[in-house]
Amino acid sequence: MNITQAIILGIVQGLTELLPISSSAHLNLFPWLFKWGELTPSFDVALHIGTLFAILVFFFKDWIALIKGGYKQVVKKEKTTEGKIFWYIVIATIPAGILSLVLDKISEKIIEGLSSVFHVEIISVEMVLIAIALIVMGILLYVVDKRAKSKVSYEDITLKQSILISISQALAAAFPGVSRSGITMTVGRQMQIDRESVAKYSFLLSTPIVAAAALYEMKHFVFDLPFFIGVITSFLVGLFVIQFLLNYLKKGSFKVFAIYRVILGIIIIALCFLR
Repeated sequence: MNITQAIILGIVQGLTELLPISSSAHLNLFPWLFKWGELTPSFDVALHIGTLFAILVFFFKDWIALIKGGYKQVVKKEKTTEGKIFWYIVIATIPAGILSLVLDKISEKIIEGLSSVFHVEIISVEMVLIAIALIVMGILLYVVDKRAKSKVSYEDITLKQSILISISQALAAAFPGVSRSGITMTVGRQMQIDRESVAKYSFLLSTPIVAAAALYEMKHFVFDLPFFIGVITSFLVGLFVIQFLLNYLKKGSFKVFAIYRVILGIIIIALCFLR
């Protein structure tokens, strides 16, 4: 991994992790397309650390309020919206983490099995599956967002809604192309949470899962210059993207992201056949 590749992938991660268009799809696409070699798990997590820092910095005041609220709700028995949301996130993260580990093993077996059956490289099978996931989730995002009403705000999210949104992250973690933000926002919209609220809640819910993955992979990190450049680049771009998306969703819909997903999926399938 050289410095130029680290910068490009950092930009890609910052743009695609926080928009509902799948960072895993793009982080697989660029090295495959330009023949850079497979992205290592440690560098992939490093890029996610950058966007994790972006979420923590952007929502710093929110996280302080959530932690204080969670503490007061247990120790002082003071019920607040922040305390409620904090414990919803904690409770919802546990089943999501367990399911992510299980589905990750299943997805590996599926990709290896398909590669063996069709006698093709694993990366080729993975790219086709990524393309299918992009298209299917793009269609679902468009249909759900178009039909759903905006009846539930951030403050009114229930424990059931929080758990369902969080569990949906496991599918994105196990199957590249699904998109963590894409599926959580789709599930949230299906439950009639307004667009801006579901985006914010999706970012907050992703924090503990990504942090846990970073801690798990830390022993494999190679702390070289590309590592730090990737983290810094994805962090800076991520800050901009969060601000953009939250402002955009005050009046805009997910339609443009859904269309982009479908077009990109079709292009990837075409490239697979051409290769």
